[in-house]
Amino acid sequence: MTTILGLNAYHGDSSAALLKDGALAGAVEEERYNRIKHWAGLPSLAAQQVLAMGGVDRVQHLAISRDPKARFADKLKRIALRPGSWKQAANRAFNSAKLTQLPADLLQQGVGAVKDAEFHFVEHHRAHLASAFFVSPFEEAAVVSVDGFGDFTSVMWGAGRGNTIEVRGSVQYPHSLGLYYTAITQLLGFPKYGDEYKMMGLSALGEPRFLEQMRQIVRVEDGQVRLNLDLFRHHNEGVEMSWIGGEPTLGHVYSKKMVELLGPARASRGEIEQRHMDLAASAQALLEECYFAILNHVQKETGMKAVCLAGGVALNCVANGMIFEKTGFRDVYVQPAAHDAGTSYGAALYVWHQKLGKPRQFVMNHVYWGSQFDDVDIRRVLDGAGVRYHALTQDQLVDRTSQHIADGDIVGWFQGRMEFGPRALGNRSILADPRRHDMKDTLNRRIKFREPFRPFCPSVLAEATGEYFESSYTSPFMVMAYKIKAQQRDRIPAVTHADGTGRLQTVEPDANPLYWKLIRRFGEVSGVPILLNTSFNENEPIVETPQQALDCFLRTRMDVLAVGNHLLIKKENTEFSESRRSFAEAESAGTPK
Repeated sequence: MTTILGLNAYHGDSSAALLKDGALAGAVEEERYNRIKHWAGLPSLAAQQVLAMGGVDRVQHLAISRDPKARFADKLKRIALRPGSWKQAANRAFNSAKLTQLPADLLQQGVGAVKDAEFHFVEHHRAHLASAFFVSPFEEAAVVSVDGFGDFTSVMWGAGRGNTIEVRGSVQYPHSLGLYYTAITQLLGFPKYGDEYKMMGLSALGEPRFLEQMRQIVRVEDGQVRLNLDLFRHHNEGVEMSWIGGEPTLGHVYSKKMVELLGPARASRGEIEQRHMDLAASAQALLEECYFAILNHVQKETGMKAVCLAGGVALNCVANGMIFEKTGFRDVYVQPAAHDAGTSYGAALYVWHQKLGKPRQFVMNHVYWGSQFDDVDIRRVLDGAGVRYHALTQDQLVDRTSQHIADGDIVGWFQGRMEFGPRALGNRSILADPRRHDMKDTLNRRIKFREPFRPFCPSVLAEATGEYFESSYTSPFMVMAYKIKAQQRDRIPAVTHADGTGRLQTVEPDANPLYWKLIRRFGEVSGVPILLNTSFNENEPIVETPQQALDCFLRTRMDVLAVGNHLLIKKENTEFSESRRSFAEAESAGTPK
């Protein structure tokens, strides 16, 4: 048996994945264990977890989704021509040095399985391409990766056939469609790493009246992204960044000239005005123009009708939902972990197929690759806490949970293996009734405490997709937004965004049979085979353990918790929830505890 441990290390969303004879045995993100969002350090806990999941104590290969030698001459040339970029270059050099000592760091952290492993560096975007194509259902397809940058590259594309990917082209630093989107996100007062999805949500509330100004910032010609570099800082001044440990940070990449072009930046806690909404709409509109220009260039160059997508920009579900309308592609597979976490198994897959020449045998039709807990584990937590719960059969669990949701209760749903990637897709989810006009505000007020313009997403039975959405093309990973049919919007207002779209998850029985049964039963009770689905968390990484699920349930105003085949009712556990909530409120306020 050949085993490959893939890692995304010392980069945002660090993660680990394990391949056993080419099949994925486990994949997890470090943030789920150390509870720090987007953790950018060494994924030692994640590595230990996937090795345990696979029952492996030695691996033959260690694959890292970075290559310090990639574009090395280009890097030296950039530093020589731009002396002001020394600070940034020094940061990246230190980061590269950490990568070369990564096996030693893993051993020091107790990951002894890598002791005798062959070490492989895989260029960042090649890992992205591999993560998308090699697990897709297509024998051949165009493959495209678009993000901020990695290994001095921001876009890469090629043609995938069988077990090989031929790279056809790329876009080099400092030009980047992802950095353009990040710059506007920062300008609009969303400064944290990974905040781009907030601007995407805000864009639905505006009009693209600044589109001509945006076109002065970035353009695409023959697949090549070209920034107006006068409007950016990253290429000459150097941008403050931290990738070694903790939550990653990135200083603002826009320059004073961009402020002159678009107007003053919004303070992160400042009021959101119509101008900000219109800027977001304009930024999104131009991203779509550029994204589709890249895809159409690749489609014309390769002549292929199917495309596989990865990279952070490929998580832009609004753009993805228009691919069939705006490009020549007729089939699409978006890697569910299109962000950098997905490069851990991308690197492992690249080694297995591209370096070792092994045939493909694995299609990723679900994301449930993380930890799981049996009823013994769950009861140990519940009994240890002294809470009251109901032990049920699976059919009873489905019946009672669906009825609670139909009655307006908010349910924490903790089942099976944890999802890999940024989306909760029915195993670590908070569920609610999409028919209720007030449910979005209720969730924000009682549990999520997030910006009111951000949408909540629908999980729909795959066979009912065409009844509610204008497209019925499968979207199992919540990476596409489709228009909801006009006559259905009033039936599911809680998952209908301001622009009439929904970022949907189509659910099939072979991918998640229990979740499919729950949605089907809710449909029988309510007449709507759709659930509102949001991640099971409260301003933290998605819950990983039954203990974290119980803690979140008790400290928030969630009504019901379904954890395994056990059902907890908040009204039956008020003494526990009140004490947990008081503690959480005191902690949030910074008062002594």
